[in-house]
Amino acid sequence: MRRVLILRPEPAAGRTAEKARGLGMDALVHPLFAPQVVAWAPVAPEDYDALLLTSANGVRLAGPGLHRYRALPAYAVGAKTAQALTEAGFSDVVAGTMDGSAIATQIAADGHRRVLHLAGTTVAPIQAGSLHIDRIAVYSMASLPPDPALLDMAVPGSILLVHSLRAGERLAAQMPESRRGTLHVIAISAAALAACGTGWASAQAAALPQDDEVLALARRLCE
Repeated sequence: MRRVLILRPEPAAGRTAEKARGLGMDALVHPLFAPQVVAWAPVAPEDYDALLLTSANGVRLAGPGLHRYRALPAYAVGAKTAQALTEAGFSDVVAGTMDGSAIATQIAADGHRRVLHLAGTTVAPIQAGSLHIDRIAVYSMASLPPDPALLDMAVPGSILLVHSLRAGERLAAQMPESRRGTLHVIAISAAALAACGTGWASAQAAALPQDDEVLALARRLCE
């Protein structure tokens, strides 16, 4: 059985690890980042006709200011983000299964024009099209100090799961090229994969930017 190392932040890392173990993988968690609250000032909800969240971290860390926007239709990237919005009291929630650009297309198709995006300090590019999107950062992903334990955990044959471009960059910075030839990388997107650099035993990106797609590739590699 190959070892699977999950590099995404908690609490998402724990959820991925639980699913991986359910698929019979030897899953270990080694987050490269930790989410932190960013102070922000809520703006008038009447200036917008839709709310956008691209991460469940935005829902979890936005604080009480998020409640001001419950009357707006809310759009979410991913089922976990949509679930978090529902649990936060939003009744009109639309979940997208792709990325921010795809959900922006859906928002425009539904007739909305002015969108408030509560997000992290770093966000994947979104093709807004006809939308006017105002973005407010409500959290950040702080890089954790390099930990030698990563090298100890990455035994030959291990699979490293990379869930963001920044994680790919951090992995490339922390994993010496001399160690990469026996390790496999699976990334959530082509951009995240490119950030990991070269020299890996194998490297592939999920066809869709979804955790389950990443795990499906890992499971095939374990067969």
